[in-house]
Amino acid sequence: MEARNRPLPDWFERIRTRQISLPRFQRHEAWGPHEVSALLTTVLRGLPAGATLILEVGDDLPFISRPVAGAPADGERITELLLDGQQRLTSLWRALHDNYDDRTYLISYEDDPHTNGQLIPTAWGQNRWIRQGTRYPLWVDDPKQVWKRGYLPMRLLCPGDIADEIDAWIDAVEEESKQTRAIDRQIQDLRTRVREFNIPFLSLPVTTPREVALDVFIKMNTSSVKLTTFDILVAQVEAHTDESLHDLVLKIGEAAPHAGAYKAPEDLVLDVAALMQDRSPSQSGYAGLDLGRMISDWDQMASGIEWMVQVLHSEAVFDAQRLPTDAVLAVLAALHPHLPHAPDQLGNARTLLRAYIWRAFCTGRYDRAAATRALQDYRGLRDVLSGKGKKAAVPIFNETEYPLPTQAALSVVSWPKNRNTLARSILAAALRCGARDIADDQRATHVSVGQREYHHIFPRALLEEVEVPEDSVFRALNCMLITWRTNRTISRKHPVDYLRERAQANSLGVDNLVARLKSHLVPYDELVAVDPDSPPSAIRKHYDAFLEARANLVLSTLTRLCEGNDLA
Repeated sequence: MEARNRPLPDWFERIRTRQISLPRFQRHEAWGPHEVSALLTTVLRGLPAGATLILEVGDDLPFISRPVAGAPADGERITELLLDGQQRLTSLWRALHDNYDDRTYLISYEDDPHTNGQLIPTAWGQNRWIRQGTRYPLWVDDPKQVWKRGYLPMRLLCPGDIADEIDAWIDAVEEESKQTRAIDRQIQDLRTRVREFNIPFLSLPVTTPREVALDVFIKMNTSSVKLTTFDILVAQVEAHTDESLHDLVLKIGEAAPHAGAYKAPEDLVLDVAALMQDRSPSQSGYAGLDLGRMISDWDQMASGIEWMVQVLHSEAVFDAQRLPTDAVLAVLAALHPHLPHAPDQLGNARTLLRAYIWRAFCTGRYDRAAATRALQDYRGLRDVLSGKGKKAAVPIFNETEYPLPTQAALSVVSWPKNRNTLARSILAAALRCGARDIADDQRATHVSVGQREYHHIFPRALLEEVEVPEDSVFRALNCMLITWRTNRTISRKHPVDYLRERAQANSLGVDNLVARLKSHLVPYDELVAVDPDSPPSAIRKHYDAFLEARANLVLSTLTRLCEGNDLA
């Protein structure tokens, strides 16, 4: 086999006409907005995105197939089955056609810290939600507001003849003719990049037996070992310093045994080393690392990572699954050498960094360009800690650019088990308040948190019975972490019933149960306000009132934390 070239418009034409399809045994979409944004940014910057693998199809289709998500289900005869590359092509198709329900992808321009301030295009996904039949936020569908914020819609780059759509969008911006021509040139430049973007592919011939195609598919998806940046640096460090980077990373594990719960140590040390050398924690930042300096800074990095774990544990953020954004990890570790030693100043530093952590969690600061922004915030925080800068100059504390979420925004955030920053922030706030189990009264800890389960406060079965839409059932505000034993005991019971049982089993009575719920930021009164025998409409109304009340509790807590206040 040899790789053959195929530009993105040709891939799209085959997807549109269903000439290329997916074998049914392929998993469904797995990429989240971070992976999609990274791929779109790769396309905009003309960087390679890897090769795909297809199986050529003759007269008989060897496997039951399905179309790419978001693409037409009917079309011409299927001539190719995509064995590897589904996530990439699905992401490109859906983002450029703007048919994700919960996300619209936009383009902005960011400063590249390694090219003397040159602006480079970056893609990012704006969260979307529907409330009472209207899709929010409204500004995303308003060309004038989008352009005013410095963005362009990704859908305007979709291959094909969409000149009328582009003209209509530019006209709606309502700029003067000179500026209009500049916008059009900018769009056409980006469209050229997309049009010329090549995704090479390998193909198995039509004569390939079914079992061979399946074997190749399995090996491509489970046994392929890619050379990582860390693998390359291992060889470079060995050659330049005679040190084993693997052995040094093991020392990190010994000094900070819980660090791996947040991120693979080999990835974390690269991020920390980059920041300590005033570089962004990204591929371009790693490429310019001074390896000798990285080795000489190793003990400081190990101490910083150990301290980072202590700080996160004190904020009740115990692992990657509960961590809203990993951008804070390297920033905290790299700041450790700059902490003051005087007790009062150290206390002020902890207040500052608590405010930083929680603003990183519940604002949109790191939703895009996270590496560049982590470097900017690190520089600003470093200057404040060393007495050379002011808190107001640190970008993340700009409340105009990065406001706290509203009660309405909190009310519609999806299930926290997903990779959603704000959803995990809601859960993190509850953990920070103690999150005592409502039956055994045990607090969540770094040891026990992984054994807890995501529990629907209003049981899923109950809400489905009264015809609450599924996306409303799986709301972050309808979730709390409890032990699996308690979860099994509650099952599908109405909140009034299972709380009555907990109160009867609790020797300290209802007041103690109320306190346990409060430790999850769950309002007891709203939880028990409706009788289990109420009609479905009453339960639905009560559920909405509960979400609103809990949103207010969560917002109050997040606001305090974002101001740097302790909750004790």
